[in-house]
Amino acid sequence: MNETEQKIEALRTFLRKCDYRYYILDDPDVPDAEYDAKMNELKVLERENPSLITPDSPTQRVSGTPSREFGTVRHRVPLLSLDNTFSFSELQDFDRRIRAVAHAPEYLAELKIDGLSIALIYENGVLVNAATRGDGMVGEDVTANVRTVRSIPLRLTAPVSRLEVRGEIYMPKSSFVRLNELREEQGEKIFANPRNAAAGSLRQLDASITAKRDLAAFFYEILYAEGRDFPTQKSKIDYLKEVGLPTNPESRFCHSIEEVWAARDAFCAMRHELPYDIDGVVVKLNSSAAQRELGSTSKSPRWAIAYKFPAEEKETKLLDVEINVGRTGIVAPTAVLEPVPLAGTIVSRASLHNFDYIREKDLRIGDTVVLHKAGDVIPEILRSLPEKRNGCERIISVPQSCPACGGPVVRVGEEVAHRCENPDCPSRIRESLRFFASREAMDIDGLGPAVIEQLLEHKLVRSIADLYRLTVLPLVAMERMGEKSAKNLLSAIEASRHRDLSRLITALGIPQIGSRTAKILCRRFRTMDAFLSATAEEFETVEEIGPVMAQSLVKFFASGRNRELIGKLRELGLRMEEPVPADTDTSLSGKTFVLTGTLASMSRQEAGEAVLKRGGKVSGSVSKKTSYVVAGEAPGSKYDKAVELGIPILDEAAFLALLTPPGTEGSAAEPEQPSSAGEDSIPLPPDDLFANL
Repeated sequence: MNETEQKIEALRTFLRKCDYRYYILDDPDVPDAEYDAKMNELKVLERENPSLITPDSPTQRVSGTPSREFGTVRHRVPLLSLDNTFSFSELQDFDRRIRAVAHAPEYLAELKIDGLSIALIYENGVLVNAATRGDGMVGEDVTANVRTVRSIPLRLTAPVSRLEVRGEIYMPKSSFVRLNELREEQGEKIFANPRNAAAGSLRQLDASITAKRDLAAFFYEILYAEGRDFPTQKSKIDYLKEVGLPTNPESRFCHSIEEVWAARDAFCAMRHELPYDIDGVVVKLNSSAAQRELGSTSKSPRWAIAYKFPAEEKETKLLDVEINVGRTGIVAPTAVLEPVPLAGTIVSRASLHNFDYIREKDLRIGDTVVLHKAGDVIPEILRSLPEKRNGCERIISVPQSCPACGGPVVRVGEEVAHRCENPDCPSRIRESLRFFASREAMDIDGLGPAVIEQLLEHKLVRSIADLYRLTVLPLVAMERMGEKSAKNLLSAIEASRHRDLSRLITALGIPQIGSRTAKILCRRFRTMDAFLSATAEEFETVEEIGPVMAQSLVKFFASGRNRELIGKLRELGLRMEEPVPADTDTSLSGKTFVLTGTLASMSRQEAGEAVLKRGGKVSGSVSKKTSYVVAGEAPGSKYDKAVELGIPILDEAAFLALLTPPGTEGSAAEPEQPSSAGEDSIPLPPDDLFANL
């Protein structure tokens, strides 16, 4: 092996270790900047030495051209489905059948992830094939797409000649919400739930699209392992962990069916806090010998069963439909509902997405409708109940003119959305201003919806650029805007001139480009001029940027209207370049934080960003890998979990001390005295006010 080959292999080993710690152990120990530098170094070496590129290289997560169709794969072991049960008495019946073969059976209770079943094959530790379940005997070959899922290793951490495993690919709830928001903004059909989103993402003919969908996976079964035998179900899970495959940390070992039911209660209680969607509990007999003796029917194993959670659905009244026009011109109907408690919140509104959706569900104003939360997150109307109509219901029609500007409402091409195409529509301008000022964009404190409404009413702004021409006197003339408030607003606007370029790229509202993607792009294109002159091919050289995103960027920066706006913003003194950080703070590298409760000095997003900027990671759930739980006012169940696991708990003062830059007064590499789990230093009100980050 020559020097170049040694260097390439060392870089691959380093990056694989980083991926394993980040995506599987949830315990990163290397700053993002260092990871990116090593990845870029490997890409350069492979580009200069293409004969040394291997399929399991970390650079090969997305490669090749879109496939015209999926091939088929015959499974060595049939991928059976599970029988379902819905009550404790049915679980007891299952237990009695098991006891006819196994004395004093023990069980493994696992979360039933609502995703897409997948089978992987590793040869000599390298991923060589991935297939969907299909009909259980034959599935579709989705190897290229599965290679883009970051939590699935391309090479195992331990050598094995041949290993075949089964698991579930899913889409995290936060990713599901972002994807649907993006699709709705683009006038595309939204996904009904995270499972459909995961399935649709995995079956993309273009793997680069799958790569952007933020899929993840858990594995729970060994179908075949050459030269190995496993005496229990638990030993299989332990081996999956050993070779570096992600397994669900919430599985529980149970000595009886009563303990299984207690686990079911615990799982049900945590259901809405989990960062992924579950729809039940899978119960498996632990003994492999007893599993073999019990065998299977043609459809299901006799030694396992699924307990399905009851659907959380509520009936309510559809009182009205509001029509809103977004910043891209999409005319979006929103249901106004009779308030009803559902999955932990009071729901009074639900998106109706588009008018095809209304027609497909046959919704009318005045209908009694059935409501649920898609992915336990998004309120959604499942169906109307026509049998409860009294004849007073009203049909919901597509508006012929824009409710904001009176312009025509049109449907373009194959889009499911209807749009107002007037770029000067006050509603489009209003929503553009709101997005521009939002926390994830230019973060202009004080420029909220009410102030924006007044600015538009007084004709003080007609575009984003006009914000930077505002003066005190016209602002003071507005209702409820005194001189002090006006000066504070102008100071916030002035401060936004100096935001990083990545924030401006986000704030411009380029289709397909969110804040995370903007940051990735700005690492490569550090000036606005570079963005304005870049080609689609140049954009596609950036990791995670595929043809659709590249074309969206080119189209946006080629627009005369957009270039004129950027020119005005440049003249008004906005920053047009991304700074190169002189000293990257890595003081929290390798530390994982969970936030719960309300902090007095900062918002949830600000606290999370502060951790990320210092090389740490923020998680939505507490596990043994959690370094600290930060508990503000009214912490919830995450505090209890930290106490149970013995995780150090920080109050706000200790957290702020941890964030203090080294060398400044009061700084500390570690909190001086974090409250250890079990100390009663923080009160325990009932509800966790932080959702998953």
